[in-house]
Amino acid sequence: MSDAATRDDDPINDKPMSLMEHLLELRQRLLISVVTFVVTFVVCYYFSNEIYGFLARPLAEILLEQGGQDRRMIFTALYEAFFTYLKVAFFGAIFFSFPMFATQLWLFIAPGLYRSEKRAIMPFLLASPVLFIAGSALVYYFIFPLAWHFFISFETPATDGFVAIQLEAKVSEYLSLVMHLILAFGIAFQLPVLLVLLCRVNILTVDGLRKGRRYAIVGMFVLAAIITPPDIISQVGLALPLILLYEASIWLAVWIAPKPAQLDPD
Repeated sequence: MSDAATRDDDPINDKPMSLMEHLLELRQRLLISVVTFVVTFVVCYYFSNEIYGFLARPLAEILLEQGGQDRRMIFTALYEAFFTYLKVAFFGAIFFSFPMFATQLWLFIAPGLYRSEKRAIMPFLLASPVLFIAGSALVYYFIFPLAWHFFISFETPATDGFVAIQLEAKVSEYLSLVMHLILAFGIAFQLPVLLVLLCRVNILTVDGLRKGRRYAIVGMFVLAAIITPPDIISQVGLALPLILLYEASIWLAVWIAPKPAQLDPD
């Protein structure tokens, strides 16, 4: 089947637009996205104390389990707490306004895509936020408790001749660590989307993924060691899910990637 005939059966639902009309539409999409971000930022700043409390809950629960009723988090600069809450609002605004950014981007580019291209891209757009949330949930509900238990285990009580070593976490450092891990796990969980998409467009092949499995496993442990704190718990906690996601990517690529018989010899 010729390419022209294929495109006749696979139309683009778009109307001709001039360059100025495209720029005006782009400005409208950007304006909607920016307004959404600003509104979300204001709302998140209003609830920044609650959001920070949610992020600090894994550590607080561990300290309470150890009888730490008088434990606290500190800030050592007058402006530190204020800027910490600004960072909380900023990260929260990015997280909650991302669906609107993605929607506006899709509405801008979708009219220029063929129907088959829309059907091919849509599963990846839907899977990406789901995988990001899955990675964030894994690190929050599983990795944080294990890692925090490990770090707090280095506390030592006061004895004769020895001064007590006790954790007094800084609010800004704790936020940076938590957000770093959440973003690292969320982005790393996009691995299946990337690999399957590359197989879908014939940049990678299923056989290539299978043959490169050993190198991929080593690379995942190296990547986990780079983007996580220097503790074995968070490193293994990221590397093992990535290995499982790599295997899932191979299975999905077998199912989604075009078969050689489906490729047009012309």
